[in-house]
Amino acid sequence: MGAATAIVQRVYTAFGEGNVAAILDLVADEVDWQFVGSENLAYAGLRRNRDEVAAFFAAIPVADAIHVFEPREFIEAGEHVTVLGWEQSTALDSGEDFASEWAHVFTVKGGKITRWRGFFNTAARYGL
Repeated sequence: MGAATAIVQRVYTAFGEGNVAAILDLVADEVDWQFVGSENLAYAGLRRNRDEVAAFFAAIPVADAIHVFEPREFIEAGEHVTVLGWEQSTALDSGEDFASEWAHVFTVKGGKITRWRGFFNTAARYGL
């Protein structure tokens, strides 16, 4: 396991503990952070700094109740780490349960996350 993967794994540990402050400590001052999804999804869109990333994490429990969140595979290529995982959640706007595999792609430079992309099956969330 390389240094970039170790930092990314710390993010997931902190997320599991609900420790957003610990996650933000691992994010660069200027960041390119985006969940790719429908603009109707509160946590979708681009964030450029730690305050905006904090707002991303604040929007998640308003939109979705996550019951199971499992990072399953870490693939490191230098400063880039791709994480494949699975989640089971409830969309709070509809009350519908959904499950989806997901992919997160991180870039880590100088011990800080400088870029993140998140993807999951948003159609499953909307019951499509």
